[in-house]
Amino acid sequence: MYTSFFDVFSIGIGPSSSHTMGPMRVAARFVADVQAAGKLAAVCSVKVDLFGSLALTGEGHGTPSAVVYGLLGLEAETMDLNHNFVEEVQQQKQLTLGGAHTIPFDMQADITLQKDTFLPQHANGMRCRALDARGTHLADEVYFSIGGGAVRRADEMNTTPQNPRPVPFDFNSCNELVALCRQHKISIAELVRRNEAALCPAPVLKARLRRVIATMQQAVERGIATGGTLPGELRLSRRAPQIYARLEDQFHRNATDALTIIDWINLWAFAVAEENAAGGRVVTAPTMGSAGVLPAVLRYYERYGCKEGPTDVDAGMETFLLTASAICSLYRANASISGAEVGCQGEVGVACSMAAAGLTAAMGGTIEQVENAAEIAMEHNLGLTCDPICGLVQVPCIERNAIGAVKAVNAARLAMRGDGSHYVSLDSVIATMDETGRALQSGYRETALAGLARNAFTC
Repeated sequence: MYTSFFDVFSIGIGPSSSHTMGPMRVAARFVADVQAAGKLAAVCSVKVDLFGSLALTGEGHGTPSAVVYGLLGLEAETMDLNHNFVEEVQQQKQLTLGGAHTIPFDMQADITLQKDTFLPQHANGMRCRALDARGTHLADEVYFSIGGGAVRRADEMNTTPQNPRPVPFDFNSCNELVALCRQHKISIAELVRRNEAALCPAPVLKARLRRVIATMQQAVERGIATGGTLPGELRLSRRAPQIYARLEDQFHRNATDALTIIDWINLWAFAVAEENAAGGRVVTAPTMGSAGVLPAVLRYYERYGCKEGPTDVDAGMETFLLTASAICSLYRANASISGAEVGCQGEVGVACSMAAAGLTAAMGGTIEQVENAAEIAMEHNLGLTCDPICGLVQVPCIERNAIGAVKAVNAARLAMRGDGSHYVSLDSVIATMDETGRALQSGYRETALAGLARNAFTC
């Protein structure tokens, strides 16, 4: 099933799309539903229970803060990142639901982490309750944050979500996608553009597309310019400014190194991943834990890759992201982009696959070469675990974004040096990724209970 470009690339607040954006959206949706039912004025307390992965790594992922943002009715694209809303709630012991109705609220007591309970439908479960003065439930709903910032209520988990309007080109597999492109003699990027044109007017589409690109670029620049220490127990220093300083020094000294391009890709990925880890504004690509991969490869295309393909750089960047969006749609339909479901192969692995496909398309590759690049990238991310130390989206996540970006460029270059023919299809790799991810023990699926999280550091 086709996933809209703007569901793939969504602007939000870090450090995690499933553990920050999702819970924020759940809380906001819950309050909006209570208000729509005419019950908001009667609410005297709200209780939120986090289950499974949301509970186990929620504190490191900023989940309780995200719940507060949602209950307040804040929006990720517009909220003031310099305003400490959480500190205000903690000090005042109250919050204003949806900006309209103030209730007592104690984060420690009213947001509970149910670390021993996994709900059967998904590892990222969340229950929201609104009670009146007598303790009677006015609303009681269970939701799931299923990856990439997407959320579903419990009764929606077994239903197929529908696009707001039909799109001209729906597809459920890469074979179907390629067949549609051949039949209509259009590129993957053009197919996505036509689908999106059916969902919103062309000028709006263009403006929103450019906003996604601008937000990615701004995250790179902020990450390069911002030093200091990342939040959390690791007290990890931000490395992007130091990497940039060394690269600039090397440039001014006219030092030559054939692999300097890799250093730049690493820098750009670090910059965004660190900005995300600090709770900055980034774009899900397809998640926040993997938000540094596509901006880094997009910057590589803008600076280096565009010399090998069409000369219109702006059009090339659009082709890059539109193509990447279609590849993500395949993973969302046939596997998962949630680290809590399939490990980091569903996050950095999918981002690597998307970036490889987008870069190949932007550089003028054929549809067959695009599929080949996406397949190569995921094939060599199979089995990638999600075991963040201390539950923070920092180690190994930040470096993993850089490695994923470099791997995506290499996959694209391998595909471009061939004629597009390949033995392993993208569809078979996606099926394998899903199978592998479901077979991973739960400790390796964003719970911080095994792997590096247990062996490298004790929090």
